[in-house]
Amino acid sequence: MVQSGALFCVQTERGNIMAYFTQTEKEEKKDELHKEYGVISNCIYILKRFVKYRKSLIFFLLTGTFAAASMSYIWSFIGKLVIDMIQTSAGGGNIIPLIKLVTATSLAELFIMWLNTISLTKLGVGFTYIRLMIVKERIAKTLGMDYESLETPDMLDRLQKAKRATDGDWVGVQGMMTFMQVLLTQIISIIIAVVIMTSFDPLIILVIAVLSVIQYLYFEHIRKKDKKEMWDAMMPHWRKLEYMETVTTDFSYAKDIRLFGMKNFLSKRQHEVYDEELSHWIKSRQYWIYNTIFSHGISLIRQLIITGWLVYGVIKDGLSIGDFTLYLASAGAFSNAVSQVLSALSGLRERSAHTDDYRSFMDIPTSEDKDTIPVPKSDRYVFTFENVSFKYKGQDKYALKNLNLTLEAGEKLAVVGLNGAGKSTFIKLLLRLYDVTEGRILMNGTDIRRFNRAEYYRLFSPAFQDVTVFAFPMAENVSMDPPGETDKAKADKCLREAGLSEKIDSLSKGIDTELLKVLYDDGVDLSGGEKQKLALARALYKGSNVIVLDEPTAALDALAEYKLYKSFNGLVGNRTAVYISHRLSSTRFCDRVAMFKDGEMTETGTHDELMAKNGDYAEMFRVQAQYYIEDKDIFDGEATEAAVAD
Repeated sequence: MVQSGALFCVQTERGNIMAYFTQTEKEEKKDELHKEYGVISNCIYILKRFVKYRKSLIFFLLTGTFAAASMSYIWSFIGKLVIDMIQTSAGGGNIIPLIKLVTATSLAELFIMWLNTISLTKLGVGFTYIRLMIVKERIAKTLGMDYESLETPDMLDRLQKAKRATDGDWVGVQGMMTFMQVLLTQIISIIIAVVIMTSFDPLIILVIAVLSVIQYLYFEHIRKKDKKEMWDAMMPHWRKLEYMETVTTDFSYAKDIRLFGMKNFLSKRQHEVYDEELSHWIKSRQYWIYNTIFSHGISLIRQLIITGWLVYGVIKDGLSIGDFTLYLASAGAFSNAVSQVLSALSGLRERSAHTDDYRSFMDIPTSEDKDTIPVPKSDRYVFTFENVSFKYKGQDKYALKNLNLTLEAGEKLAVVGLNGAGKSTFIKLLLRLYDVTEGRILMNGTDIRRFNRAEYYRLFSPAFQDVTVFAFPMAENVSMDPPGETDKAKADKCLREAGLSEKIDSLSKGIDTELLKVLYDDGVDLSGGEKQKLALARALYKGSNVIVLDEPTAALDALAEYKLYKSFNGLVGNRTAVYISHRLSSTRFCDRVAMFKDGEMTETGTHDELMAKNGDYAEMFRVQAQYYIEDKDIFDGEATEAAVAD
């Protein structure tokens, strides 16, 4: 088997690990989630989008196609009439009828050209608008997908295919609109040509059609090979390429790349990715060179047959020069129309396949699509873990094993343990970012999988170690509300309570200051500690029933962490709170401590109970306490004395 390597980033409880992954080329398996809807079904789907977003496009589609089709034959008819008039009036010298005919035809053509231009302009703008609305649908679908689904390579490939199906004018759904227009135009053109050519010899229509079909079948053969070699095979590669582009251009990677001297390393990996893409493109171009040679050969044969046939008609049947001109032009238009129809059918089928990718992605069921029940309104929510085990997709080892734990309403729970102990996994399950592998989690006696996920999320105010800062004003970064809906006074209060008063006062626009320089030249970047305080401010602003702090103070020193936790605990009030940390700053003021080790909860109880038990927690606390003894201000007096005494 052939393997190709690329760089990727794995997020684990032990941090970010840079590694290589290999994509093994295996025999393609049947994709149960991918559906082939068919060209007709996809055409109907697109027409429904016309009706939904731009009904007027149907009118312009019809007028534009009739106008475009008729333009191919106007001067063919006029050429015959002009020649016939010249022959009829030979020696008469009366050219007035001829002038009238040419003038009327020119005016008619100008009108038809104007109508065609207006229609094409309206269609072009309308097609783009509908595509953007479809992009909006895709984004809404992505935002509504389960967190767990979005981190699997398979789902990322599906998302990539759906994205490319809505990316440009001539690809995917908009390309399908364009080819539907072309196909309709050429079908009308064929009907006109058939009416004309039937009066000469119907057999010539059959000959032209057969040669065109042969040309089309070879084209389809090449198209299928190209799709297999490019579109299908390149999806995982494009994902790799996007990642490499992100690594080399995103500012967040810049520091590590320079300090660890990764320039040559990344350049080599990027060249490998580009070489892989180039090999596919070379093979693809070779296929289309063969098609071009074959196509030109068939076109030449077809033209020779048409011309010879008409010359024979002139010699044998006395075909007039005017009729010769009309039939030759019509045969050429018919031949071109047949080729265009077959090409449009091929293009339509190809874009239909892309539309299949899009519709398959849109049809993937999410928790929002499932039958759920609303979250009951209550001031007290009790969460119970019953024999819960969990392992991440693709992993054999359980990240969490046989957990039995009840989080009471209003309880302050400290979840502690070393990195990789299972703390963050516990939080992800509680928040329902993942669903359990075994067992169940109950809220007030009901399995949380039965609840509407969006409503369930509203129960929690989380703050994580990895803080995402958006290129929005600081106030909106706290509220996460749409523009104009942020309670700025509340946002300011929460930011100050989270410890950012000094930062706010130093900014010329205060909480209206834009963050990051991605969109704003004067955007402000935050330090690691400031980002984590921003996360705490978000949790305060949301004000949900349950506060979850998943090591949001990891960037702070021990003193700052303890003071912030103590202050934050006062702000939590009677709400339920879960504090996650591998440092034990939070345990002294929590009602209960849960000690995790190797994916299992090894101990639970109050701080004093666990210290008396002299187990894993007591050992961890004493190890950390010895580093704080030299500075009596690390904890308050009570905490320091207790740590030393223990």
